[in-house]
Amino acid sequence: MEKTYEIRNLGCAHCGGKIEEAIRNLDGIEDAVLNFPMRKIRIKGNINDSMLEEINRIANKIEAGVVIAVPDSKKNKHTSEHHHHNGECCGHDHENHHDGDCCGHEHGHHHHDSDCCGHNHEHHHHDGDCCGHDHEHHHHDCDCCSHEHEHNHSHEHEKNISKQIIPLIVGIIIFIAAVAVHHLLDIKPVSLILFAVAYLLLGYNIIINTFKNIRSGNFFDENFLMTVATVGAFILGEYTEAVGVVLFFKIGEMFEDIAVARSRKAITAAADLKVDEAEVLRNGEFVRIDADDIEIGDILRIKTGERIAADGIVESGNSRIDTSAVNGEPVPASVHIGDSVLSGCINLADTFTLRATAPASESMISRIAQAVENASSEKPKIDRFITRFSKVYTPFVIAAAFLTAVLGSLITGDIQKWIYSALTFLVISCPCALVLSVPLAYFSGIGAASKMGILFKGGESIEALGKVKAIVFDKTGTLTNGSFTVTNIRTVGNISENELMRICGSCEQISSHPVAESITAECTEQGIPLTVPEKSGELAGRGIYAVLDGKNILCGNEKLMNEKNIIIPDMPEAGIGSVVYVAVDNSIAGRIIVSDSVKKTSAAAVSKLKDMGLYTSMLTGDKTENAEAAGRIIGVDYAAGGLMPEDKLNELNKIRSQKGAVMFVGDGINDAPVLAGADIGGAMQTGSDLALEAADAVFMSSEPESVVSAKKIADKTLRISYQNIIFALAVKALVLILGIMGHPNMWLAVFADSGTAMLLILNSIRILNTRRKNTN
Repeated sequence: MEKTYEIRNLGCAHCGGKIEEAIRNLDGIEDAVLNFPMRKIRIKGNINDSMLEEINRIANKIEAGVVIAVPDSKKNKHTSEHHHHNGECCGHDHENHHDGDCCGHEHGHHHHDSDCCGHNHEHHHHDGDCCGHDHEHHHHDCDCCSHEHEHNHSHEHEKNISKQIIPLIVGIIIFIAAVAVHHLLDIKPVSLILFAVAYLLLGYNIIINTFKNIRSGNFFDENFLMTVATVGAFILGEYTEAVGVVLFFKIGEMFEDIAVARSRKAITAAADLKVDEAEVLRNGEFVRIDADDIEIGDILRIKTGERIAADGIVESGNSRIDTSAVNGEPVPASVHIGDSVLSGCINLADTFTLRATAPASESMISRIAQAVENASSEKPKIDRFITRFSKVYTPFVIAAAFLTAVLGSLITGDIQKWIYSALTFLVISCPCALVLSVPLAYFSGIGAASKMGILFKGGESIEALGKVKAIVFDKTGTLTNGSFTVTNIRTVGNISENELMRICGSCEQISSHPVAESITAECTEQGIPLTVPEKSGELAGRGIYAVLDGKNILCGNEKLMNEKNIIIPDMPEAGIGSVVYVAVDNSIAGRIIVSDSVKKTSAAAVSKLKDMGLYTSMLTGDKTENAEAAGRIIGVDYAAGGLMPEDKLNELNKIRSQKGAVMFVGDGINDAPVLAGADIGGAMQTGSDLALEAADAVFMSSEPESVVSAKKIADKTLRISYQNIIFALAVKALVLILGIMGHPNMWLAVFADSGTAMLLILNSIRILNTRRKNTN
């Protein structure tokens, strides 16, 4: 089995990596993947109570106090008492345990108006809706925090920061006083006491954690090494350096907490969009029920300002909805009877009703939330390299410290100098900066993309897209609108146009292909009655076969007619479009031509991709002449038509051999093989479920511009991860070289550790500032 557990009280990314590896090496465990920013670990294997106890024992041995526990599904079901307040409720008593532990909060709300915990809320005419950071709540009665979001994580984060700030400020003041007394007044006893007090204030947690780790037999974590280095500096009389190391270490930890919390908030924004309750029609009346109880076919009433709880089709009413949270599009969309709407969108205008097409747990916003959260657990190759590197880095630096202290002292006789040099090595011996900053860059990239309606299914997907040299598109529904209309009908023999449409429309009812849907829609619009075939089936990439009114029917392209040896007579050209031939009992009865239109942004998107140095191509099952005509309008480097799914894959492999790594973007069921075969597959959200499942990235907006944004985010993420690695290793190498050469400097070592960590983390999270219109 595979389960996801919370991992509480984990403060060191490097230790988290060691916990992950230790669990993975247990008998009966197939795999373990740590998601450090989310404080979760996914474990696959034979897991029972005794195994979980063993896992916790191992985790505690590596870092004292760590708890790995089954998430409580009710942990965010806060008990709330709401009393006639107008805007916010979060002035509640929270009981949060550990680092990121989500426990059941008790809420007491009494007549307060708007101020809630310092978070940015947007509330619109609701009575008791609360607690979602950056939420927009509208007309809810008591719709508060029942979904699994990071509300309590943020409160816990704020409490942790506030607890750290006071001793930090006091410690800094005493540290400055100690430096002044030591260097200006030269009163050594007083300065020593002040240095000691500042050290204890700033390094209290470090010392406590060191003793805990010693008891558990863990001697080489960052707390132990930091304690050894700073105590050693004290013994050598380097008081300023000793306290300075701890100070910078604490500041680095605070920056790390803030950065990780910000990144976590971005990546869990999708989870915050899940709605807890909805008004559903029951026995002729609308009643408010738990969103988890919504079933397919339920009628939901969506009031002005409310967020939609489940995917559905508009049953009555017209309105405008804000879709930005789902697909990143800033312009509201109009919806009318019969239109499909997705969960997570907000009703901006009139009340309407919809018929649920999926339960809330399977609706789009739930799928996005689950996929985004799980995505950050899929590690890219560069992350795995950092994990392997960290295993040898710390032992290497500690060995270098020991040899420097011993050999340097023996050769020169200056024991204090070379011990001090060795202590500088210990300060930089923990690779936490690298271990955290690289995955944090990918984590932030996933979060930034999700805000644009781009759903990466893992860090590997971003990494692969960053290395892509060619983008291959499907045509229908990807670069074109996929909204076909019948533009020409030609019959053969005595059959009428209406009868030809009736036969074809009846058979095409089983297909979800846009061409088929356009034909059935035309029949409905013209009032042509359709019947259900006695027998029918779909021929992938070719068309439909059916038995209708006792006759054998074929509806499909020229390839299908040729396969069945059906002769196609000469017919006048009727412009560009997809041709559907109709054969009755092995004789052509006529043809129907449907035409598609190119999306407005397709040409601009392709042009931008080409400006980025990418090779662009379009592969389609449509006729070659249609493909070439559309290709000229869009501006792709190469267009090919008349391709079966296996032909698309062969063409893609040719492009890969010539140009390098390839991304394929499509949306049809026939695209699944080539989506899976590409280095990275991208699917439009409007596509088939199979295509969405096979894709590595899903674009909630159907516009090709999303591919440009995704590529820029991937490039930026990859670039930042390499920047982090090069900078961190260069600075640490410089400190090592200076120490070996006999020029130790603990301040430089502090910068190489905590200073570098701060810079790398800040560098990683700047991806979160990426916007759709500016992804440079």
